[in-house]
Amino acid sequence: MTFPRVRVRTLATALLIATTAAALLPSAARAQVRTADPAVRGVPLTAFPRLVKLTKHVYGYEEIRQPGFTTVSLIVLGKDGVLIADAQGSAAATQTMLDRIRTITPLPIKWYVVGSDHGDHTAGNNVLPGGLTWVVHPTSLAQLKRDSAAATAGRAVIVPPTAMTGTEQTIDLGTTQVVVRFMGRAHTGGDLMVHLPKEQILFMSEAYLNRVFPAMRSAYPTEWARAIDAALALPRVKRYVPGHGFIEKAKRSREELVTFRDAITSVIAEVKRLRALGLSQDDAAKRANWGDVGTWFLADQQGPIAVRRVWAELDGTLK
Repeated sequence: MTFPRVRVRTLATALLIATTAAALLPSAARAQVRTADPAVRGVPLTAFPRLVKLTKHVYGYEEIRQPGFTTVSLIVLGKDGVLIADAQGSAAATQTMLDRIRTITPLPIKWYVVGSDHGDHTAGNNVLPGGLTWVVHPTSLAQLKRDSAAATAGRAVIVPPTAMTGTEQTIDLGTTQVVVRFMGRAHTGGDLMVHLPKEQILFMSEAYLNRVFPAMRSAYPTEWARAIDAALALPRVKRYVPGHGFIEKAKRSREELVTFRDAITSVIAEVKRLRALGLSQDDAAKRANWGDVGTWFLADQQGPIAVRRVWAELDGTLK
């Protein structure tokens, strides 16, 4: 359809005015865009991968994954070695992360925490150095064993030697103490969070997806919301670091975590509403109204999966 020339000129002028006005906003105001989309947030893709300094000894690492949001790893520098929580989704991406770590410390990688057993966090583990001390939940260890047995030629799935035996494990790095916590089944069932009490930081891996639709392929929806509540109630935490989406400043990180918890509960409520109408799962997926959460990354892909997973939870068939 062709607009009259005057209309096109009017639209162009309006866009120019809006763009100019946005550019003239104070940087603090522009920074308030709440999204996982780098373009909307105003961060060029050329900025990735990047290290985000959280404290003197603690860094987040953001790398872009398809379809365009970040996968986040945690890096903690100790007195004699480095701890990593979660790697990246390929050998090349993980090697790049290791190379970036070398720009901030010559210390060897000594500890590795499997926050999530999913491939976008573990598929590059074959380039990690040998001799690591692994921390992994028994559920994730069992999943990695299954993934290894099913792996096709050319794909290596690294299986840690043993799993943690309780719900928490403390590691003294010399510079700080790290407490690895299992706070309930969430995104994977074996979700581990890394707590740094002195720094008041909690890396939540895929238990926290900042402005990314709650991906529920292997999730436990109601338990996931409870695990986040437990994280919010944990003492000596001010900054919550996600496994996907942007790393936020302390106050905003808590606000976004609450928003994500509310997104999970709203998805559960919507599936319950649709189910009560007597719809089939397929029809429920078509008619779902996710509200604002429906504008987040992965909504189109993950919405139907969430319907099936919540449905199974309501049926009592989740193991």
